[in-house]
Amino acid sequence: MSKTWMIRGERGRLYDTFRDRSIVAIGWGEIAGEVSPGMTKAEIKTLYAQRHPELKRGTVIAGAAQIWRFLNEIQVGDEVVTYSPDNRTYLLGTVQSGATYQQATAVDGLALVRTVQWLPVEIERDRLPTKTKNSLGSTLTVFVVPEEAAAEIRVAAQSSEGASGGILVSDDDDAELEEAAGAGAPAALAVDPLSGIESVALERIKDIVAKLDWDDMQDLVAGILRAMGYKTLVSPPGPDRGKDIVASPDGFGFEHPRIVVEVKHRSGQMDSRAIRSFLGGRHQDDRGLYVSTGGFSRDAFYEADRAAVPLTLWTMDTVVRALIEHYDNTDAETKRLVPLKRMYIPA
Repeated sequence: MSKTWMIRGERGRLYDTFRDRSIVAIGWGEIAGEVSPGMTKAEIKTLYAQRHPELKRGTVIAGAAQIWRFLNEIQVGDEVVTYSPDNRTYLLGTVQSGATYQQATAVDGLALVRTVQWLPVEIERDRLPTKTKNSLGSTLTVFVVPEEAAAEIRVAAQSSEGASGGILVSDDDDAELEEAAGAGAPAALAVDPLSGIESVALERIKDIVAKLDWDDMQDLVAGILRAMGYKTLVSPPGPDRGKDIVASPDGFGFEHPRIVVEVKHRSGQMDSRAIRSFLGGRHQDDRGLYVSTGGFSRDAFYEADRAAVPLTLWTMDTVVRALIEHYDNTDAETKRLVPLKRMYIPA
């Protein structure tokens, strides 16, 4: 029976590369050139431990298990899912080839590569049920997606309306991880149970922010800018002439830098035309900030890079990271929009 796999290269950074090149890949470049299909987990563990003697046994087991799975357990015809934390979208495809080592791209995190035929639709995370999103939240690079969650993703891929319903099933665990914790111990105890907790929390906070309405999203961005030391003017409802917020040291926009902010809180990426339209109303001394919780197309990033007016693009991921970084300095209204609690863990 075929399986559905989640494969996330560089924590989602390689999403566009996977899509554009019709591939999935994993890194581990330090040993990727020395492993091959048919190797046992024990052989890969030994090799990995030799290259990284400083790593804990559980970490070595977890890494070796993911390499072994990518090499041996994933089969041609299996489904594969990957995730973009910037655009909050998933791709669903079918594995077309075995794993091969690509020395030329190993430094970019594309060491072991398989070809994939991706479906043309991108599946929005916010369209999936909460329980399904939780089951896709493992921080592992390679893991099996529960069949119930995989079925939800297939439904979402076939419908522009997204998925409905959903069943929570725990992520597939590799039994070999039990070795590090002792016989009969839960597999999760084999590695640091706090590893990856920051990335899991980040996605949960994004889920909260995604549910804000447009006005609250605009206020959230303004609150982050105030926490960064700026004073803000928020445009009232109605035509805003290409600006939702003006941030500056004096609060009037007279002192530099004068940052003009556009906020788009909707599904779907902003393209290069949206960026050009925003830039068209800017003055030479302006600084631009364009916020799109649906992300940006590659052309939009290119348009921003070559703009005559300095322009920064914020995705949902950027907004939430900025919120976390400056949360202690946010005002009560901003904290009301996204209530968070600080937790300390060993460094």
